[in-house]
Amino acid sequence: MAYHGRFAPSPTGDLHLGSLLAALGSWLCARKAGGTWQVRIENMDPPREVPGSAASILRTLRACSLEPDAPPLYQSTRAGVYADAIASLRADNLVYPCWCTRSDLATHGSLHPATCIAAAEPAREPSWRVRVGDTVIEFVDTLQGPQRWPLAATAGDFVLERADGVFAYQLACAIDDAAPGITDVVRGADLLESTPRQVFLRRLLGLPDPAYLHLPVLVDVHGDKLSKSIGSAAVDPADPLPAMKTVLGLLGIPLDGLRVDTPRALLAGALAAFDPARLPRTATLAIPPPAT
Repeated sequence: MAYHGRFAPSPTGDLHLGSLLAALGSWLCARKAGGTWQVRIENMDPPREVPGSAASILRTLRACSLEPDAPPLYQSTRAGVYADAIASLRADNLVYPCWCTRSDLATHGSLHPATCIAAAEPAREPSWRVRVGDTVIEFVDTLQGPQRWPLAATAGDFVLERADGVFAYQLACAIDDAAPGITDVVRGADLLESTPRQVFLRRLLGLPDPAYLHLPVLVDVHGDKLSKSIGSAAVDPADPLPAMKTVLGLLGIPLDGLRVDTPRALLAGALAAFDPARLPRTATLAIPPPAT
């Protein structure tokens, strides 16, 4: 099967260095394999979405010459697909309604046990949880190595549809990483713990699994993950070259001798020099301090 990769940002802020690393890493892996590359906007959670963020992310990707092979896919257009999946799981008695609050779960270490601990409240809509039982998910990550995750101990019975009707990230991502024919998922290692849940859901729904490669997560000098929520500096779409060179260096690509005067030229040289075997096999990477 031909390689088909993707980059799937959430529209909760501008593109920063950590997101750019995931975008460049997934683009390089796809192009090196002679495959295609898709962008998916994961906008299934309206309260968290920042107005204009999706457009800003796409604009910055274009400034970096990271052009997908098809128009971006928006998860908000696929609610019917997710609803059908929930209906199928309900018909097979694989999910159940839950009225547990966060305070209820706090007594169980935040993981939901095999039986609901809250009394039913008909006046309030429930969330829907999937039963994980004693399932253990095993897979091999191309970069992070063999993985073994007992779901009851690491995820508990997790939510697929919230009480407010919003479909959970785990469900939407599990389905969308199968439905468009995606063969390979390259993303940050901060999402490694989500992978067993998504593999589990795809197996319940009879969907194929992609191959996984989880890149190191960028952290600052304090060891904190770069993220939109802590105000990490955005990539400047008017001058993306400094950010691109920083990230490509972190991905193990030697920049000496590469033409670096335009993003397109930089990408062409980086792709020629890129070797997936040289990707750093760590969970985190510290960004270099600014030059003095």
